Amino acid sequence: MNQSDTNQSLPTLTLQDSREKSLKRLHPWVFSKAIKHVSGKPSNGQTVSIVSSKGEWLCYAAYSAESQIRARAWSFDKNELIDAAFFQRRIARAWQLRSELFDLEQTTGLRVVAAESDGLPGVTVDKYDNVLVCQLLSAGADSWRNEIVSALTALFPEHSIYERSDVDVRKKEGLKPVTGWLHLPRDNGEVIIKEHGMQLLVDVMQGHKTGFYLDQRASRAAAKRYANAKTVLNCFSYTGTFGVAALQGGAESVTNADLSELALSTALKNAELNQLDLSKIENIKFDAFKLLRQYREQGKQFDMVILDPPKFAESKAQLMGACRGYKDINMVAMQIVKPGGLLLTFSCSGLMEDSLFQKIVADAALDSKRDCLFIEKLSQDSDHPVASFYPEGSYLKGLVCKIY
Repeated sequence: MNQSDTNQSLPTLTLQDSREKSLKRLHPWVFSKAIKHVSGKPSNGQTVSIVSSKGEWLCYAAYSAESQIRARAWSFDKNELIDAAFFQRRIARAWQLRSELFDLEQTTGLRVVAAESDGLPGVTVDKYDNVLVCQLLSAGADSWRNEIVSALTALFPEHSIYERSDVDVRKKEGLKPVTGWLHLPRDNGEVIIKEHGMQLLVDVMQGHKTGFYLDQRASRAAAKRYANAKTVLNCFSYTGTFGVAALQGGAESVTNADLSELALSTALKNAELNQLDLSKIENIKFDAFKLLRQYREQGKQFDMVILDPPKFAESKAQLMGACRGYKDINMVAMQIVKPGGLLLTFSCSGLMEDSLFQKIVADAALDSKRDCLFIEKLSQDSDHPVASFYPEGSYLKGLVCKIY
């Protein structure tokens, strides 16, 4: 839907008493229970005004008719029109930041737009060399699809654009999954990016998320620093990029473990792409949980173990179970680290706070009967910024642990 609402004629959401505090702190979400009544008949994704119970104007937001998050703020400036120019400004500002942060000749895979943290709730855009991948995960983002794509093509005219709006969260917004080329279609989704001296193959059509885990760039650099002369086990290896980093850092050997045949075949391609010694690499199709236990039973140990599991907690209700899962897998991992070796362990569960994750790893050390020193903390790289008003933007946490 091409929206041409004027600010004056917008539908209005009026909040319950004292429910404006988070908006006054610029947090962009309004939950359904915070709304007292709706004037007008906003359609899904339409821009609305939000006012306090006393009638004080608070922000312009995108209406989500079916989501628990009933509205997501676009702007807290009453004079700002939510139109095509708005999206051009926000996307250009986001790209300007990344252009300042990175050498774009040496880093060709990065996040261009990080949703709420860049003032564009529900909009994620990743750049893989000359291919952009966008995810439009909220009703508001979906309704402005044409304007968002136009802003991207104006900023990156030579880039192909592929949409990966195939995430389950769209169901909560009353939206169906959408994938496909939006601009300059290509024969396939494979593209090669540069990162810290590595060349990495990404498949934007079939890969996880938008094709790759860009947020782990700094962590891969850390693995490269620590890997010299070490035997490395890379669990949940996906396309083996931690393994590539470790071998470039001088690792003696790398074992990549993942359940996906496709991911492991890409891991082999990544090793070949970087002209690595294939005799130093073993790719195992195996459940990492079971493999760790099997190695423990066999008495097999490694100098460095990397644990980068998928998200364990999608909701608060799952958090306790996630804590148990993280504790268990870290405990077993520590038991197969050689004394004096390293464990690089991560959680991408946003609901898992840094302090809680550190406590879980500490408890795992107690249960494993090993001494653990935290020697470095890791997090998402700077192209995944965290807005001061949106702490939920901080989700990835990692610990480098010395195990005795």
